[in-house]
Amino acid sequence: MTQLTATGKAQAAPAARRGPGRSRRALVLNLVAVVAGLLVWTALAGFGVQGLPNPLEVAGRAVELISDGTLVTDALASLRRVLIGFLLGTLLAIPVGFLMGWYATARGLLEPYVQFFRTIPPLAIIPLAIVLMGIDERPKIFVIFLAAFLSSVVSTFQGVVGVDRTLINAARVLGASDRTIFLRVVVPASTPFILVGMRVGLGAAWGTLVAAELIAAQEGLGFRMQQAQLYYDLSTIFVGLITIGVLGLLMDRLLLLAERRLTDWQERR
Repeated sequence: MTQLTATGKAQAAPAARRGPGRSRRALVLNLVAVVAGLLVWTALAGFGVQGLPNPLEVAGRAVELISDGTLVTDALASLRRVLIGFLLGTLLAIPVGFLMGWYATARGLLEPYVQFFRTIPPLAIIPLAIVLMGIDERPKIFVIFLAAFLSSVVSTFQGVVGVDRTLINAARVLGASDRTIFLRVVVPASTPFILVGMRVGLGAAWGTLVAAELIAAQEGLGFRMQQAQLYYDLSTIFVGLITIGVLGLLMDRLLLLAERRLTDWQERR
């Protein structure tokens, strides 16, 4: 069974990768997009759109918050909450997704609950979380965990049920056990779906962060933005938004790198 995996063609030539020319072109386009966005932002601020601060004002405010340690403290607090909630949600979502996809009984028992809670926004769970868990870190992390879990579990489930039946049947014909089929066929074939689900779950975790920090937080990017809202401090709000975006983008790039390494057998455009 060493040659029969979800990659299909174990002895085939490696999948096509992006050449250096494509990578440079993508980087140039990214830089152009960033510069264009800054120019549009500067133009809107220059026209006085609803008191919108210009990039220089936001950069100055960011320097102030970094100098007094506020931004670093808030960023670390938010990052800790997101990482804990995201990792817990993902670690639970992967085995649950595999169970639902591989065993019909588990699917019948678990899928109604997963689909039910998917229709409920995690933010709507906040009042219940406060009543049941208090106002410490637990309800904040729980809401983030729920957002990450629900995004990842469905993607993992789809990856398992979408495995090509030809591969499974061929493995059975060659005498592979269910355990071998699961480990050598199902898991590799599901890996791209799992990693996409993790990227979606990471976005959901960061998207839930600001609301989660409504729960009696004393530090965090969401907390700082809510405090700035009270004083109409738009520069601080923009610093918080940009920090969340940058941290989320960096984490997403790390997941994308892991996806490319773990699914190197896939052809890419």
